[in-house]
Amino acid sequence: MLTSLAYIFLVGLSMSAICKKLKLPGIIGMLITGIVLGPYVLDMLDPTILSIFSELRQTALIIILLKAGLSLNLTDLKKVGRPAILMSFVPASFEILAFFIFAPYLLGVTRIEAAVMGAVIGAVSPAVVVPRMVQLTESKYGTNKSIPQMLLAGASCDDIYVIVLFSTFVSMAQGGSAQIIDFINIPISIILGILLGALTGFILSKIFETAFAHKHCIRNSVKIIIILGVSFLLMAVETWAEGVVSISGLLAVMSMACVLKLKSVAFVSKRLSEKLGKLWIAAEVILFVLVGAAVDIRYTMKAGIAAIAMIFISLIFRGIGVSLCLVKTNLTAKERLFCIIAYMPKATVQAAIGSVPLAMGLSCGQTVLSVAVLAIIITAPLGAIGIDFSYKKLLSRENETKKFNIFSQTA
Repeated sequence: MLTSLAYIFLVGLSMSAICKKLKLPGIIGMLITGIVLGPYVLDMLDPTILSIFSELRQTALIIILLKAGLSLNLTDLKKVGRPAILMSFVPASFEILAFFIFAPYLLGVTRIEAAVMGAVIGAVSPAVVVPRMVQLTESKYGTNKSIPQMLLAGASCDDIYVIVLFSTFVSMAQGGSAQIIDFINIPISIILGILLGALTGFILSKIFETAFAHKHCIRNSVKIIIILGVSFLLMAVETWAEGVVSISGLLAVMSMACVLKLKSVAFVSKRLSEKLGKLWIAAEVILFVLVGAAVDIRYTMKAGIAAIAMIFISLIFRGIGVSLCLVKTNLTAKERLFCIIAYMPKATVQAAIGSVPLAMGLSCGQTVLSVAVLAIIITAPLGAIGIDFSYKKLLSRENETKKFNIFSQTA
């Protein structure tokens, strides 16, 4: 396993550096590293590491969501409440609709199999979107209209909605039926996750304050370890409560970080965010190399032009969905275009559930996996490049313009 970790870090960072030299996002190099070193090409990674991919993926997402929570300005987030809520389900719904309409003709699957495929592809990748929105928040691009905060919030909830739909459609494909409770669980999961995280963050802040009042100074590095430990417990609560009540562990983690920021001195929350940023350097390499390793490149050969066409049709539908979410906001045409680009990438969810239909013996399993693999290969680099190369052209910087409410009237 240690040899595999050495390959992941050394080759992953080297490929990332090469891509950056070529003016490409570093994650492209990490994805290529994973594909080449993974079990479907050179097979140089220890199966033990691949077997804990889910846990490592969650750990990386916890780190970036903690950093996101400590960077979020809740006052700004309140201004984008309606579009942020819509972004958590409308674009994914439009993408699933695209598959439901066109996939039976292009890929020869049934309507319900098309819905399963749409649910696999429909989620945006928080691993690609969230770190970039955090970076934009810190560099003040788009924050005058709270655009990064809106995209960050939507991307954090989007995968919950899609995974619930995926489970429902898979059940229907196996001969089951849709349960109303599955759809009711979506808002319950989001609300309980936020409440649990807020309560946990409040308790943690009181513990830190009490320790400081009694002259027991807790170093920021130790605070990070405590916060990470509590975050792992919040993720575990999601598993423990399964079958009883739905709770989003990832939203609980981000909510906890938001409350910690509210209750902490600005200097302390900034230092904690900086330390998490350093952890993210290692976590990002592990995450995207392992996402690449989960990609079975052989299936891209079998997918064909029809699958590529289907992916681009679904992206057009997703763009329409994003545009509808932004109706009655004062975003300019350039800012709306940026939101469409930023909501394009797919990676983590597709890598996690793309092979499930095949493993369950569904007749559409191989086609679903082929399309999922292609979606990662096409949209993750395309979205990352789009965000990295367009934000300076499409977004204004906060110190260059006065601050607006997203719903305010344009002059």
